[in-house]
Amino acid sequence: MPKKHQNSVSSPTIENRKARYNFFIEDNIECGIVLEGSEVKSLRGGKSSISESYASVEHGELWLINSFIPNYSHAKTFTHEEKKPRKLLVSKKELSRLWQAIGRDGMTLVPLKMYFNKKGRVKLLLGLAKGKRAPDKREVEKARDWKKQKARLLKERS
Repeated sequence: MPKKHQNSVSSPTIENRKARYNFFIEDNIECGIVLEGSEVKSLRGGKSSISESYASVEHGELWLINSFIPNYSHAKTFTHEEKKPRKLLVSKKELSRLWQAIGRDGMTLVPLKMYFNKKGRVKLLLGLAKGKRAPDKREVEKARDWKKQKARLLKERS
C-alpha cells in the first residue's frame, strides 16, 4: 500500500490581514485555483501576496485578479507572469449565488487566505464582503482598545 504524502514542515499560508479591517465579511467560500507548476513551487516558498487582489465574475467564470506570485528561482524555461489573472474553481450554483450577491447587494469578493489543503492542493478562501467606512473602522478600533484595557485592568486586580 502506498504511503500518503505528509508534510513534516507546515505549509505556508498567505493571508490578507487588511481584509477584515477594510470589509465586513458576511460569508466565506473555499475554492480551488488553476496554477502552473512553477506557481505552486513558488507558493511553497511563501513569498506571494493577495493583499491587493480581488475576485471577479467575467464571462461566466470566476477570476482572481491582481494577485502576486513571484517567479520560481529554479525554473529556467517555463516561468509564469507574476500578476496574471488566475481562474478560480467553484460550482455553477456557487457562481450564480456570488454573481447575484455582487450585482444586487453591491458586495465584493475579497481573498482572505491562500493555503495548501491536506491533499497538497492550493485552496483560496474568499470572503463575500461589504466595504467599511471610516466611522465603522474607528468603532472597531475603540472596541479593540477597550478590550485590551479591560484585560490589563483585570490582570492588575488579580
